[in-house]
Amino acid sequence: MAELRGQIERITYSNEENGYTIARVRVAGERDLITVVGNLPAPMPGEVIHMTGDWSNHPRYGSQFRFHRYRTLAPASIAGIEKYLGSGLIKGIGPVMAKRIVKAFGEETLEVIDRRVEELSHVEGIGCKRIDIIRRAWEDQKEIREVMIFLQAHGVSSAYATRIFKQYGRDSIAVVKENPYRLATDVFGIGFVTADRIAEKLGFPKESPVRVEAGILYVLNRMADEGHVYYPYDPLVAKCREILDVPDEQVARAFGRITLEGRIVLEDLNEDVESFRENRKAVYLAPYYQAESSAASRLGALLRARPSIRRVDTDKALAWVQDRLSITLAERQTEAVRCALESKAMVITGGPG
Repeated sequence: MAELRGQIERITYSNEENGYTIARVRVAGERDLITVVGNLPAPMPGEVIHMTGDWSNHPRYGSQFRFHRYRTLAPASIAGIEKYLGSGLIKGIGPVMAKRIVKAFGEETLEVIDRRVEELSHVEGIGCKRIDIIRRAWEDQKEIREVMIFLQAHGVSSAYATRIFKQYGRDSIAVVKENPYRLATDVFGIGFVTADRIAEKLGFPKESPVRVEAGILYVLNRMADEGHVYYPYDPLVAKCREILDVPDEQVARAFGRITLEGRIVLEDLNEDVESFRENRKAVYLAPYYQAESSAASRLGALLRARPSIRRVDTDKALAWVQDRLSITLAERQTEAVRCALESKAMVITGGPG
């Protein structure tokens, strides 16, 4: 992995949904701007970022630095601070106002906004209302930075960190700390294995109830991907034990909890979980059980329904069809159609249509 530090000069492309960004960065010691590519939420010209990634050569656009991790640093120069504030990063501060603020506070500008924002009232054109807008916008930006730093410190790539922030916003850190396994169900692209790695870095033990519950759902989803609408209990417990490396008893208790929560269905389950284990019943993910039950119910209704097909005079029907289509059916064809009509079955013949 290579490291690169520079100030964003301009944004070439940025996707608000996933944070994918192409930017031009000024790096000390380099005459030309460097193209960097990666996931960077809410990028702004003037930001200084420290990136970790790899160099690559695009066949059309040339040399690029693809970063996998990054952290935002405060601009060091007065010109950098002015560009940073004037980029639109902070609502209530445009290029003109940024120039006034930097002229008033110089290198202390960012510290003033962060800790002594009331002092901005000394700048022409800034009143109490605008100070309040600037304060809220600055806090929002701080939260984004804090979330990204926290997630990347726990092994989350910038791409996943962007998706997590998009999903939970300012609650991201609290959600991940409380139950990182929620990521596997809430955030597209993050599966149990990734969530488990994050949980391990956060100090969650292997025997944690939330880990075992998430692991069961992961195994059931994997079985569903292989074509299983349900899976027998005992083999399922064995698979969970193998993947999660926890005793059967903990798996059984987790089954009980997620059954009561309605996340899985144990078919014909009575109140005694141990009797269920002895009977080797079927275990469904709740949506698959609903689909199976609904399909069975509809089929039963069809079987119970009284036929609405009226009686057909076979000889007249055969004569009518042959006359209408200007054909003469062979003896075996006639016999097949006669049998089908008399048994009220459907006959499909010919090619498409």
